[in-house]
Amino acid sequence: MDRPTLTTVAVVGLGTMGTGIAEVLARAGREVIGIDTDENAARRAVAALEASTARAVERERITEQERRDALARFRTFCDLQAAAEADLVIEVVPEDYGLKQRVINELDGIVKPAAVIATGTNALSVTRLAADSAHPERVLGMHFFNPAPAMKLVEIVSCVLTSPEAVAAVTDLAVDLGKEPIPVGDRPGFVADGLLFGYLNQAAAMYESKYATREDIDAAMRLGCGLPMGPLALLDLIGVDTARTVLEAMYAESRDRLHAPAPILGQLSAAGLTGRKAGRGFYTYEAPGSATVVPDALTPREGGLRGTPRQVRSVGVAGSGTMAGGIAEVFAKAGYDVVLVARSDEKAGTARARISSSLERSVRKGRMSAEARDETLARITPAGSLSALADVDLAVEAVAEDLEVKKGLFATLDEVCKPGAVLATTTSSLPVVACARATSRPQDVIGMHFFNPAPAMKLVEVVSTVLTGDDVHATVREVCARIRKHPVDCGDRAGFIVNALLFPYLNNAIKMVQEHYADMDAVDAAMKLGGGYPMGPFELLDVVGLDVSLAIEKVLHEEFREPGLAPAPLLEHLVAAGCLGRKSGRGFREYARR
Repeated sequence: MDRPTLTTVAVVGLGTMGTGIAEVLARAGREVIGIDTDENAARRAVAALEASTARAVERERITEQERRDALARFRTFCDLQAAAEADLVIEVVPEDYGLKQRVINELDGIVKPAAVIATGTNALSVTRLAADSAHPERVLGMHFFNPAPAMKLVEIVSCVLTSPEAVAAVTDLAVDLGKEPIPVGDRPGFVADGLLFGYLNQAAAMYESKYATREDIDAAMRLGCGLPMGPLALLDLIGVDTARTVLEAMYAESRDRLHAPAPILGQLSAAGLTGRKAGRGFYTYEAPGSATVVPDALTPREGGLRGTPRQVRSVGVAGSGTMAGGIAEVFAKAGYDVVLVARSDEKAGTARARISSSLERSVRKGRMSAEARDETLARITPAGSLSALADVDLAVEAVAEDLEVKKGLFATLDEVCKPGAVLATTTSSLPVVACARATSRPQDVIGMHFFNPAPAMKLVEVVSTVLTGDDVHATVREVCARIRKHPVDCGDRAGFIVNALLFPYLNNAIKMVQEHYADMDAVDAAMKLGGGYPMGPFELLDVVGLDVSLAIEKVLHEEFREPGLAPAPLLEHLVAAGCLGRKSGRGFREYARR
């Protein structure tokens, strides 16, 4: 077929997504035919377009004349016959194969021979929908992201039946709409949802197991990874039933248990608790369709600590690396006297000098005064021996991520620290209880997992073991409040909250590239533009370090024994070759050496 010119576009299904796509098209100068069998849906779509364009005028993004022109280009109908004059039809009816098939088959007898038919599915087989059409060569996928006017990504989904001319035409259209199209093959979830929904499913399973509260899971991923929304809040926005449909399709193809929908998704769907649209899902909302969360029976109570906090006046930090220095800086800024211990006086002095440089940068950027800098630095005492921690109330270990090294350090802390001192490890993946058992006072040992860089990152995962005392937990929660960090509670298992959800997602991204489904640039773009992630998975892997990532993947796989958690062979091969990311000059990408 010749490449069609896509001037008039019909949008079939005027729900939230269909209305958003219609707005994008109308504001970009296309004639838009909105079709929905529900007259009320059509009226709501017109009202939504009127309201959104009015806001755009108020914010001076468009003129009043441009608004009137856009509204004039949008016409609504209740009969599919209205698509007869369209050059392109985009169907965004509910994710039901039978329904989509009926719409596409009916369109076959209505649209012009040169018209393109695009399905907006994010889970169903484009190949199957095309094969059931009378003209499979003109059927493809055009997957927008919600909200369509704001989200830049459009996945252009082709299959073995799709004509190159149809793909080229919708790709050009996406560019004209100000979007960033990426070409993808036909498999459930495509790129962005293929990675996103596995992560969302694991978050739902984590909540269902009562490992952490919904609030802590969501806060951990927002604050620890910089995500715009937590996974459970996002499931409520997407729709719990929709998410379950996508996961069912993904599992049917992959047979990866990580894609098998968590039972709670089925339970909530069956109960009609499908998220924001129903007024209740993982959270409870002010009203159906509202974004405002209201307290319910599961909302944590203020001051619900089980134990009485111990008094903490002074803090010891063991370690001389970036994390140790950052943690020492955080405590000193909050007014604590800090003893910073390294393996020698020289290393401790060097670590303190780095903190001095960090504080100086804060002064230059206007984030603190010179007086506050001097007071903060004066609170930090460097030392070359752990015996200097004899009188601290809280000792924080921040040495290498090696269990034998940590156990040896805790055995020494047990000897030198006074009775009643809280002993904390900053491990991100090792068992806290192993550190606790290296002491004669396991009830005093807890995990305090800070995130790098510690002065900037708000999150601290507070990890209690089965032996941790309630008063120790209460002490660390109170300390987190004083140092202005957001604590989240979790148990002592591999990955805690953040790494247990983050690294399987990163591993799946590697598998996607390893299987030649998509290239790294497409995957990174998809997650930044379609998921709102601050970094794409391959950018993040190179920053974290491929060796560090592999070690965490191995710990997760060993703990949970899920085949889907086995490290991707490509990751293992790169680490074996010494390609460790930015720090080595080469990882998934190459970097200029400093």
